[in-house]
Amino acid sequence: MEQRAAKGSARAPRRTDGLSRKLIIRTAIEILDSGGEKALTLRALTVRLSTGYGAIYHHVADKSDLLATATDDVITGVLSGAVADADPRTGLRRLALGLFDAIDAHPWVGAELSRRPWRPALLDFYESIGRLLDALAVAEEARFDAAGALVNYVLGVAAQNAANARLLAGGDTDRETFLEDAAAQWAQIDPARYPFVHAAAARLGEHDDREQFLAGVDIFLAGIATLR
Repeated sequence: MEQRAAKGSARAPRRTDGLSRKLIIRTAIEILDSGGEKALTLRALTVRLSTGYGAIYHHVADKSDLLATATDDVITGVLSGAVADADPRTGLRRLALGLFDAIDAHPWVGAELSRRPWRPALLDFYESIGRLLDALAVAEEARFDAAGALVNYVLGVAAQNAANARLLAGGDTDRETFLEDAAAQWAQIDPARYPFVHAAAARLGEHDDREQFLAGVDIFLAGIATLR
């Protein structure tokens, strides 16, 4: 009996306050941000929240449900951060940048959105894009392609940016050094065969990913002006 008591005393104390779905999702996001999808387990949640499996299952069905809901929470934050009364061009720019920044801060979000493009939050995001394109008088038959082009651009660039950041984080080279090395390689190629790439070497080493992303959004906005 003494042995059992000793074992019981080694367990972490259970929480005495209520466990909300909001707290579970917020904690899941913290785990995902620090360790990625592999780190998110129901066991990790029970330890972090000092609770049991039953309390977790009361709010979420499984890890898949938890990951999807956490993604919805992040994207909902992007939508709530957009200014509703902004002019359409500004609104599109803010939504695009908001999603880019969200995936930059939470790299797992991009992967989850690619797996489940029917999630409510992403549908709300598409709907917001569609309304803004309508406000810009983009022809109805062109709206589907225009919305898809913008969302795919954002998801693609953001995912690549997040992947590059993870790759550099696991090595001995930081972003600045990596770009300087790449620029040096570009500068050495034959300018007669690769005139543009050779000339771009000077900008490669000093460019800002976020500013270049926004430049792409502006190119998109300039292009949709022809779809009216």
